[in-house]
Amino acid sequence: MVGMYAIRQHAFGPPDTLRYEQVPDPEPAEGQVRIAVRAAGVHLVDTVLRAGSYDGKFPDPELPMTPGREVAGVVDAVGDGVDQGWLGARVVAHLGWASGGYAERAVVAARSAHRLPDEVGFDAAVAMIGTGRTALAVLDLAAVTSADVVLVPSAAGGLGNLFVQAALGAGAFVAGLAGGPEKVERVRALGADAAVDYLEPDWPDRLRAALGDREPSLVFDGVGGEVGRRSLQLLGVGGRQVIFGWTAGTPTRFETEDLLEKGLTVTSLGPRLIGRPEVIRALELRSLSELAAGRLVPLVGSRFPLAKAAEAHAALESRGTVGKVLLEP
Repeated sequence: MVGMYAIRQHAFGPPDTLRYEQVPDPEPAEGQVRIAVRAAGVHLVDTVLRAGSYDGKFPDPELPMTPGREVAGVVDAVGDGVDQGWLGARVVAHLGWASGGYAERAVVAARSAHRLPDEVGFDAAVAMIGTGRTALAVLDLAAVTSADVVLVPSAAGGLGNLFVQAALGAGAFVAGLAGGPEKVERVRALGADAAVDYLEPDWPDRLRAALGDREPSLVFDGVGGEVGRRSLQLLGVGGRQVIFGWTAGTPTRFETEDLLEKGLTVTSLGPRLIGRPEVIRALELRSLSELAAGRLVPLVGSRFPLAKAAEAHAALESRGTVGKVLLEP
């Protein structure tokens, strides 16, 4: 059979439900371009969709499917109504919930693709098209200033490392939490003023010692659970916590008394971006502009061949990865 290789999923379940199979090439429909994929992003949401455990918060994908929502590569075919000038263009695109990114070729609406300058690599572009736009949305909510003492849980992750960079760029004092010595060293290498291993049971005490007479004024909370709760308790008077996820499995718990006692503010990104394509597009453009200018540099840590997508999912779920996880056809 002439075609391409792609990852196919025929049933919801563990990582080994992801199969490397040969399938027909996708053909671009009217208004679409086809991308010869050079890098595909692996996101935690992909693992949840694969397992069938998103609890109806988003539409269930139809099976069989090819996962993957972030791709970069070269346009090799265009559909009706699309300018032929797209052919050969280096591009990056977020495929939305349509998926199809874990493949040698993927199709997307031309209006959703972004042309890339030659100096921007496919790997960095994939790391920024989804993660970067989310980071900027969170940063807009947080409004970091030079007066802030910023705490970033999971600072070695795809989002966390961008928060560290942005907060340092704003002149804030930045403390990063990470799991394990290797990840802690990566946080230090980013330039964080303090880096603490949150796998150590006494990490709050270690953080207090590293901060000296400072108290956190801002927490970027994408972890939730016990780490998020203890981070909230560390906030000083008038502090704020921005919640944008809970990789620990549960959101950060807080009571009204927590907020009243020290005048804290808790804000959630929530569904602010859902159904707002014009806002998402603007965030993507800003994200890629920050990348091209070198102001935000994504951490691309773990790369897997396309055929090893199941291993990539297993590594991500076990927290055995650093930075953005990529598949390379």
